[in-house]
Amino acid sequence: MLPVPGLRVGHWTDTAARTGCTVLLFDRSVFAASEVRGGAPGSRELDALGSGRIGRRLDAVLLTGGSAFGLAAADGVMRFLREHGRGFPTSAGPVPIVPAAVIYDLAVGSAIAPDAAAGYDACLAAVPFSDARFGALGAGTGARFGAVSGASGVQDGGIGIGQQLSTVGTVTAIVVLNAFGSVRDDSAATSTDPRHLFVSNSATGRSSSALEGENTTLVAVTVDAPCDHATLRNLCIAAHDALARRIVPSHTEVDGDIAFVVTLHEPTEERPTLTTRLQLAMACGLAVEQAVQDASRPHGRS
Repeated sequence: MLPVPGLRVGHWTDTAARTGCTVLLFDRSVFAASEVRGGAPGSRELDALGSGRIGRRLDAVLLTGGSAFGLAAADGVMRFLREHGRGFPTSAGPVPIVPAAVIYDLAVGSAIAPDAAAGYDACLAAVPFSDARFGALGAGTGARFGAVSGASGVQDGGIGIGQQLSTVGTVTAIVVLNAFGSVRDDSAATSTDPRHLFVSNSATGRSSSALEGENTTLVAVTVDAPCDHATLRNLCIAAHDALARRIVPSHTEVDGDIAFVVTLHEPTEERPTLTTRLQLAMACGLAVEQAVQDASRPHGRS
């Protein structure tokens, strides 16, 4: 993978409890957008990135296990950033902006969630993106996918990465795969669509917990190209479209899929050209698809 200037990645992992968190630390406040799809999301500070908001910037992104309890890890990330003088300027000092999103992993190992100390330790462990490890660690430690196919179809997920070059910039995707759906593998000789079995016999071999919002796929994308906020929002859509191409089904009522997209450049007042926007959207889709495939094979990479 190519380096991603200005981005460091840190993990905190509890192997015994099968949970953890992952922080994406940026060397300055970056322009960003986000989008939620599915019926069971868990998040914090997403509204700060919406259209018409005063900043639409963030200092870090937290991806974490522990369901809603894991959002407490963002407090530790904020403390770390405050100690380093980072955040939105106010009359009382900077306030770090740390959007966060969770997966549900409480039923995988022990019902333990990352806390503020875990978020802080993840920041201390952060290294440049090109040196970071991925796989079954951090926020991906307890990730699983494939419950749509019943208990026998559930597989371990993890954190995957993908990267796509274009003539206008590099797009890098980080995915935490914890989906209700199965991952489509184009390299497989045969592929069975799990939806057919589900609609014909949904009760066989399937735990009720898999149908109650214990699934989510998280995406964080960086774009090494100038973008306005409308373009970043469109790239969020491209990221979700990529999930839909690789995860079958995706964005269901029991998933809480969330995508973040940030530009590593200062925002531009002018929209990129149509050709540029299309190139970035397609590069985003390819990078996310690659990251999903990578996350579906986490063993041996951590």
